[in-house]
Amino acid sequence: MQEIVIGKDRVSVAELIGKGGEGEVYAIKGRSGLAVKIYNTGLRSKREDKVRAMVGEGLAVKTDLVAYPGEVATDRRGNFLGFVMRLVSGYRPLHELYSPKSRQRHFPKSDYRFMVHAAMNVARAVGKVHQTGCVIGDLNHSGVLVALDATVALIDADSFQFSLNGKSYPCVVGVPDFTPPELHGKNLVSVRRTIEHDNFGLAVAIFHLLFMGRHPYAGRYKGPDISMGEAIAQNRFAFSLTRQAATQTSPPPGALTLDMFPDGISRAFEAAFGLVPDARPSALDWIRALNSLEGSLNRCSKVKTHYYPRTAGGCVWCKLTANSGFDMFPDLTGVEPNIPTDSRGTEQAIREILAFRFPTVADLLPAVAAPRGASNALREAKSGKRGRAFLGLLMMGGAVAGFIYAAPVFYIWIGLAIWGWTTFNDREVSSGPFQQSFKDADERVQRELNAFVQRNGTTEVLKVRGDLDGAITAYKGLDDSLTRELMVMKSNRETRQRQAYLDGFSLRRANISGIGPAKTATLISFGIETAADVTQSAVMRVPGFGEVMTSKLVAWRRGHESRFRYDRTPNAQDVADERALRSRFAAEKSKLESTIRNGLGTLRNAKARLDALPAKARIDRGLTEALADRSQAEQDLRELGASVPASTVALTVPPPSQPTTQPPRATRIASPTHTTRTSTGNTPDCPYCGKPMVKRTARRGRNAGNQFWGCSGYPYCKGTRNVSGRSRYNP
Repeated sequence: MQEIVIGKDRVSVAELIGKGGEGEVYAIKGRSGLAVKIYNTGLRSKREDKVRAMVGEGLAVKTDLVAYPGEVATDRRGNFLGFVMRLVSGYRPLHELYSPKSRQRHFPKSDYRFMVHAAMNVARAVGKVHQTGCVIGDLNHSGVLVALDATVALIDADSFQFSLNGKSYPCVVGVPDFTPPELHGKNLVSVRRTIEHDNFGLAVAIFHLLFMGRHPYAGRYKGPDISMGEAIAQNRFAFSLTRQAATQTSPPPGALTLDMFPDGISRAFEAAFGLVPDARPSALDWIRALNSLEGSLNRCSKVKTHYYPRTAGGCVWCKLTANSGFDMFPDLTGVEPNIPTDSRGTEQAIREILAFRFPTVADLLPAVAAPRGASNALREAKSGKRGRAFLGLLMMGGAVAGFIYAAPVFYIWIGLAIWGWTTFNDREVSSGPFQQSFKDADERVQRELNAFVQRNGTTEVLKVRGDLDGAITAYKGLDDSLTRELMVMKSNRETRQRQAYLDGFSLRRANISGIGPAKTATLISFGIETAADVTQSAVMRVPGFGEVMTSKLVAWRRGHESRFRYDRTPNAQDVADERALRSRFAAEKSKLESTIRNGLGTLRNAKARLDALPAKARIDRGLTEALADRSQAEQDLRELGASVPASTVALTVPPPSQPTTQPPRATRIASPTHTTRTSTGNTPDCPYCGKPMVKRTARRGRNAGNQFWGCSGYPYCKGTRNVSGRSRYNP
């Protein structure tokens, strides 16, 4: 056990806590809450002056948010080894909070309020550093730690830029994706860091937290592929609303957008990633903006763990879940074994709803007196036709006289006779205009009926009934849906097990040649976070990743996948998954029962108003006038002996207030970048994992030579569908 000297005391180091490029960190035996960092031998002389200056300045007692050097550690001969600092335990690196999959693993109870509050605490910690007279310089996701209560601590404080008695101790390192544009391409050893530089890194960290791990400069550039460093150096803020024409860059698919946030947040990011370094918001500016955002978050009416910016116009997490199948903030508290339901009472309510009688169109259209005869328009039309017939007779009579008295010009009289005959035969009134008059009158009746229903407060009751029809349909199909989902869950057990296994291998911890922190940040911004997310097509869609880089990533995934072993033995996860699915269905059943019972109450309350409608309709002037016009149009058609078009008047039921809730589904194998499609055209989706299917030809067996639909996720998912539409799953 190694012995060190702290002040005048000899102490022993305990277990190794961490190891990095500069040295090792140990707990100290007998000194709870403290740790010692022991530098590698070659770095001790380079770090000694700076550490002794920091200790001498007493930075460690100025704030408990930063693990500043508190005491110098030496060996028994007085040779410098390192320093003692506050032991930061129970904290995780910031990226494990903002990266969606690692957040659900390490911060399972966090919601978006937690993310905003953690971002505020990051700003507070950075502000404290500046108050102590230091500049962080190398502000990045690994040097910021966050606890389960959203408190934040900064580590690696010995790398901060620090000045004492006119001597400057620089920060000589930096992570490219947190480095501001003006420092890209420069030698950081010779650069004096400023608070404006820190403000850029702080904005990147806050952006990561608010935008679910997306990087502000990772987007789709309209020109040739550029690296993350080039995008930052060229000021191509991918999410900018005010500089879109200049940046020529758009956000990655499935990302939040800046217009979903309040103006204060939007303006702060535009300034932080704009063209003027001095305009970047300070830590205090961010605290104010984030405090305002935290106080204005709305809570989703469907999923109680979904909190979203009020200016987004709706729950952004529900929309993202619907598009990708991955819930950023799932409601884990909803997994209850016994959610009370009332099937008997609900069935009785359904019977009463289905038996509930609404007034019909016939009830609401009062009888009107039959017209006494044809309309003026029809009489005028008939009179005009009689006049033409008389004129035709005169013309034919004149032609006969001409033949008798002026035979040599017989061709004139032949023409006059034909003209007269044509005019005489055109004596029937066309029914076309009068049929159109009937249709126009029928449309007017529909408009007046709609207005009457609206005036008498019946529209909302009809809407409730329409919503109830959807709720009843969903309720009656719930048990069958649960049975199907349980079958799907069992059939894709191996796929889910493999997915969970591959999700355990994070890209941030991978050692892949040519893929450093900046490329990793780009991949995560496009939803590729773990080995489970890596596929040829997904990686090739990420800007800057061609065949070479993609093949390296795919090989990394395959290396881990080759060690996967499917365990057929039922385990605790199977029980938990089935319990969660049954619980979600029970919760949905309870919600539908409540909707049905409440809807029945609304119908009961409206019954007296509905019963009074026929009497009110009989004295409604607009309705009776429209009906009289239609009756006259019908009478005209009958006098002409023409057919009367069928009336299209109906009680119009407004569309449901919201789409009918879809039944809960079994856990789907999807990540933030893998969108679950709905079938379009003639291409179906896999009934087991939701991926698109492709046509294949059977090579062996009794169906050799025949075509079938096979899952595009093969061999990981072996779902098939034959041409008749029946689905199979081959485990």
